[in-house]
Amino acid sequence: MTTMDAELELYRDNFRRFLKEHVEPHYQAWENEGIMPRSIWQALGENGFLCIDMPEEYGGYGVPIEYSLMLVEEAARAGFGALAASISCHSEIAAPYILHIGTEAQKQYWLPKMVSGEIVAAIAMTEPSTGSDLQALRTTAVLEQDHYRVNGSKTFISNGQHADLVILAVKTTPNIGAKGVSLLLVDSALAGFKKGTNLNKIGLHAQDTSELFFDDLMVPANQRLGDEGKGFVYLMQELPRERTAIAAQALGSIKGAIDVTTQYVQERSAFGQKIGQFQNSRFVIAQAKIDELATSAFFNENLALYKQQKLTVERAAALKCFSTDMQMKVADNLLQLFGGYGYMQEYAISRFFIDARIQKIYGGTNEIMKEIVARELLGR
Repeated sequence: MTTMDAELELYRDNFRRFLKEHVEPHYQAWENEGIMPRSIWQALGENGFLCIDMPEEYGGYGVPIEYSLMLVEEAARAGFGALAASISCHSEIAAPYILHIGTEAQKQYWLPKMVSGEIVAAIAMTEPSTGSDLQALRTTAVLEQDHYRVNGSKTFISNGQHADLVILAVKTTPNIGAKGVSLLLVDSALAGFKKGTNLNKIGLHAQDTSELFFDDLMVPANQRLGDEGKGFVYLMQELPRERTAIAAQALGSIKGAIDVTTQYVQERSAFGQKIGQFQNSRFVIAQAKIDELATSAFFNENLALYKQQKLTVERAAALKCFSTDMQMKVADNLLQLFGGYGYMQEYAISRFFIDARIQKIYGGTNEIMKEIVARELLGR
């Protein structure tokens, strides 16, 4: 074991203890309430579990990306999918945009607060009428002297209720498709920014997900992220990490579903023997483990490419599609071994199942992922 491997495992153990102490006793209540408390963000920050691969000059630890993705994987493995998705949105999606594209002033202002948990971040791309078609955005931003006047709305925004900072995709030049898209760093406390109600989802119940509305919202021009008109280019540039993080969540969920099922079939009896002694049960769990190993191999290969700055949009899309399809398949197959108990919410397998469904949708639907891969092979 290398020094990095040993340190990573020690950090993993620390995070598992954090989950046991700060999350496990409260998680079902958060699920029932439809939102995690704001205090969990402060606790994550205080214990060094947010944006940890950000450079030290911006408050982070400058550790390799494996440490950051491990947090997503472990939260998902513990059955806390909403927490995994929330951390991923904040640390794996929003923070890298600012680090890679932002000005020095933007990095110095936003990133330390994100590391500490003082600020919760979200990214707002999806609109009610556009879905995965980011070129068709309707939220507009018109430059007026030293401010952009923003009007429009977004939907299905993860971390939407708690968000203090929203990376907002807007149209700064209408009618020219992708070339008219820009990104803004928006403080949610600004006048004209309104959060809709917390959306009622079929899974990830403890994660706040919102509609956002902008009515003559005035955003300082110095809070534009990168160059005007290059927003779509930046989105394509950063999506591989987002989709790698989604795959980390999928992998963790697969491992967690296997964990709880393996324990259950060795404790539960039917027809005079443990469920785990039936050939069908053994084969189903064995197949789930094989699926986990395949997903892990694909994930690790992509992660190595990402670290070498060689991970393509097409390959990241393939991983996102494969891993989330596998997550859904494994959760469905393993739930079956629980019989009627698998349909009861007090059994963890039910949460693995319902939380899996969104993974095939957000970050770009899996149908879009296949189209991206097909374009590489066949052209448009």
